[in-house]
Amino acid sequence: MQAEFGGNQSSYKGSEILLSYRGNVTDELFDAILELAEHKLDQEQTTDRVKRKVFKVLVESLQNVYHHFDDFPMSNELFPVTFSLEKDKLTYSINTGNHILLDKVEALKSFIDGINEMNDGELQTFYRDRLGNGSFSENGGAGLGIVDIIRKSGEKIAYKFRPVNEDYSYFSLQVKVSA
Repeated sequence: MQAEFGGNQSSYKGSEILLSYRGNVTDELFDAILELAEHKLDQEQTTDRVKRKVFKVLVESLQNVYHHFDDFPMSNELFPVTFSLEKDKLTYSINTGNHILLDKVEALKSFIDGINEMNDGELQTFYRDRLGNGSFSENGGAGLGIVDIIRKSGEKIAYKFRPVNEDYSYFSLQVKVSA
């Protein structure tokens, strides 16, 4: 699912943008975005349980983008990272986007599709097995960010890859959390 980011309009009809960002990401900016998101969620008229769930999914989603985007030669129209937090009557939507190398697209599609097809028990088993085998990626993780997002949100992930040039694709990810 392609997500549109930024501006004054929502990505989806009937949604309110609580927070939106597009540009480069640094450790300091990452922390500031999380702090601002936490503040925005504190102002929401919803249960503390929902706020915690949204924040946990938000953290996982942003960490996923921050740790896995591929450097991309920038132009004035393209941004390395996009992010938005939106709310409608029924859900919060966390939308992220980042550039990835084309040679990573099929593996990522396959991984997400496989994880999306798992039921709760299969996700739990996969998660434990992945942690137990001690294999870590070049980024230092066990490759469980997507799994954590699905486990914490209780929802499947929507995504889209949009080719940018002969080397890169833009990866958009959306996850919803029931309000």
